[in-house]
This record gives sequence, structure tokens and C-alpha cells, in this order.
Amino acid sequence: MSAITASGDVKPASSARRSGQKIRTLPFIAPSVLILLVWMIVPLAMTLYFSVMRYNLLNPVVEFTGLGNYQYLLEDPSLWTAMWNTLVLVGSVLAITVVAGTLLAVLFDQEFPGCGIARLFAIAPFFVMPTVSALIWKNLLMHPINGIFGFLSRSVGLEPIDWFAQYPMASVIMIVSWQWIPFALLILLTAIQSLDNEQKEAARMDGAGPLSMFFFIILPHLGRAISVVVMIETIFLLTVFAEIFVTTSGGPGLATTNLAFLIYVRALLEFDVGGASAGGVIAIILANIVAFFVVRTVARNLEA
Repeated sequence: MSAITASGDVKPASSARRSGQKIRTLPFIAPSVLILLVWMIVPLAMTLYFSVMRYNLLNPVVEFTGLGNYQYLLEDPSLWTAMWNTLVLVGSVLAITVVAGTLLAVLFDQEFPGCGIARLFAIAPFFVMPTVSALIWKNLLMHPINGIFGFLSRSVGLEPIDWFAQYPMASVIMIVSWQWIPFALLILLTAIQSLDNEQKEAARMDGAGPLSMFFFIILPHLGRAISVVVMIETIFLLTVFAEIFVTTSGGPGLATTNLAFLIYVRALLEFDVGGASAGGVIAIILANIVAFFVVRTVARNLEA
């Protein structure tokens, strides 16, 4: 690569940089940036447009309604129920995955026969598609008649539990947590393995026990990794859909209807494109509010 001076001489790029000349990178990155902007802005613009229109697929008439869709949606109790269910689902899964992921990471950091195979099996659920895992839990594990949990209950003389009828939200939380614990395990195990062995040996020589090692050395070291796990999982957990669709379809009633499933119902079951678009805008606002606090917390931990 070379640069041409005013006199026509060719100078190497390194010489051009040393002489203070700037290399223009905008022509190289402009196409990719333009594609990303179009990819993001066009769907967002269409969502904003339809959110202010009265547009139902069963009615060919499209009318401007202003904030009517938002007003109708905000006055609908199902929206607030869906938002609460979304927060409960996200918060519960985050708590379970962080705690279980941390404990499993400490366990799998130890050397034992077959630890490599055990780590592989522990991480494997993360690579199972959400629809497949939901079907496995629904039909093979939680089914009150044919499921393993029902069989174990009958084996000890107990009445089988109809999980999706009696504890629908807890069932969905269990399924989603099972999928995301391996992700937390993978990140946190990598972080633990980066801990200096000399520091752990010095603590052992000073008489630190397993609990002291965990709370005063390992856990503080995992602070940044836990923040990253929380941030990444929050982004994906706000849009959980397949597990709910396959297992409970948002029910019974609205017991497991989160914001993503409510938008699906409005758009594809009620054919209300305007209302669904308004719900999408509300979901974007909610996601940005959550992301604001999460990013601030992560940034604080990264600066520590």
C-alpha cells in the first residue's frame, strides 16, 4: 500500500502516517454501516408508522389514529400483566442461572475422572433449540401421566403434578433456566480458570477454608464475568417466545403471557397490526430502560 505526494512521488503508507497524512477509511466502512442502518431503521420506521394507524388485516381500510393504539393498549390490563410476567421471568431466570452457574463453575473447576466429558454434557443444553427443549420438558418430563416427574411421584405414593396447569410460570422459568445455565457456566468457568493459582495457594497457606476462598477470592474475581452474563442474558430473555408458545400458549389465561407473546397474539391471532406495532414500540422502550440500568451496572463493575 502506498501514498502519492504532491510531486507525484510514491511513498509507503507507513511513511504517509509518519508524515501526518490521514488515511481515509470512510469509503471502506460506509457500505457496511449503510446496510446496518437500513437493516435497523426500515423495520423501526415501519413499526412506528403502523403504531399510529388503525390497521387490521381483516379490514382493508387503513386510518390514521394518532396515539389511539397506545391509549387502547395502555388501558388494557393484559399489557400490564404481560409486562409484569416479563419482569418476573427475566429476574427469576437471571437469579437461577447466575447462582447455579457460579456453583457449577466452582465444581467443574476441580479435576476429577471424566471432568472433560462432564463439562461437555453440562454445556450441551445451551445448544438445544428452544422449541426442542420445550417439547422435551412438556412431553417427557412434566407430563402428569407419561412424564418422568409424574412417574417418580407415583413411585413414592404422591399425586402427580400437572405443572403447566398448576404452576405455569414456574414451569416456564425452569425450562428457560435449564437452557441458560450452561451459558453462565461456560462464561464463569472460563473466568475462574483465569484466576491466578498463586493467589489461591497463598490463601490456602494462610489457612483459608473452602468457604473463605469462595466468598473472598473467587466471588470477587467473578464480578465482571457475572455482569457480562447478566447483560447478555437480559437481552435475550426479554424476547422469550418459543418456550411459552410450545408449552402454555400464554395460559392459563394470561399467567405466562409475556410482552413478546402478547405482541404475537395481537398481530397474528387478532390481526391487529396497529395494536401489535404499538406493543412493539412499548417493548422497545421497556428494553431500553432495562438495558440502561444493566449497562450502567456492568460499566461500574468493569471500571472497578
